[in-house]
Amino acid sequence: MRGRSTRRSFLKRATAGAAAFGLSASAARGAQVRAETRSYSISLASYSLHRAIGTGVGKIAMVDLPRLVREEFGLGAIELVNWMLASSEKSYIDSYVKAAADHDVEILLIMVDRAGSVGAEGERAREDAVDRHSHWIDIAGDMGCHSIRMNWAGAPRNVMAEPETLQAFTERSVAPLRKLCDYGDKKNINVIIENHGGPSSFPEALEALVKAVDHERFGTLPDFGNFPPRVGSYGGPTEVDKYAGIDTMMKYAKAVSAKCYDFDDETGLETTLDFERLIQIVADKHGYRGYIGIEYEGSRLSEFEGVRRCKTLLEKLRDEG
Repeated sequence: MRGRSTRRSFLKRATAGAAAFGLSASAARGAQVRAETRSYSISLASYSLHRAIGTGVGKIAMVDLPRLVREEFGLGAIELVNWMLASSEKSYIDSYVKAAADHDVEILLIMVDRAGSVGAEGERAREDAVDRHSHWIDIAGDMGCHSIRMNWAGAPRNVMAEPETLQAFTERSVAPLRKLCDYGDKKNINVIIENHGGPSSFPEALEALVKAVDHERFGTLPDFGNFPPRVGSYGGPTEVDKYAGIDTMMKYAKAVSAKCYDFDDETGLETTLDFERLIQIVADKHGYRGYIGIEYEGSRLSEFEGVRRCKTLLEKLRDEG
């Protein structure tokens, strides 16, 4: 409610300002469009708190995350990571769903790691990856999610240096991914790929995969930070234009991850990424109105403070336009 009120105020100010300075009606309409496009919601990726959550002394139980997200951060949606869950047994999943419902927190998706390689050279390995990811599609359906995020795994180390190697890797990935998307149809679950290392962090390669799979359930999860050289080059170029990369991935996006590392203590801006430019791409250009998930990975600030700083920045960019 607060965000809507702020946007309405912004629109009134923009329109009044246009009239006061003799600007055209089109300028006022432009201000209105800009305000309306920034209507995204904010969620929390559980990985932001991966050091705080666990089973040891002083750790926060993962099942307590919905309460924490609501009470500490005032957020109503989360993205989970499969290996952070204490169990995949039905009793635990049911208890997690209840905890989320008790605190009015929506579970948006499950980020699935360590579940096999859909692009492995061996057919049996690819089949195993389909079976293991299908298990998480079932769980995502039970938790009320809209997607699982999986990794485009199984690429040889030189894959980006040799076009024929990349082509072969892409081609053998298509059938397993289509099979998972078909299974996702039965559960109303999407299958999405994040730029998360290997060829997935090269937008042109990922776009080619999306086009080759050609399934309504298949899409992307653009992450603001996961581009080379940080994640390794796999024989490709040492750098990727992250802003152009996000632009490419947004054409197929079903979720967005606001990776962040540190914030200026005076301005509140993220120090390694131009969030204003990123939000212009995500919201203004592509009209994305879904959830943008906070994923803090910094070391200077505590996990809790990093999440708070990112939330404040995303709110400011959304509400002030």
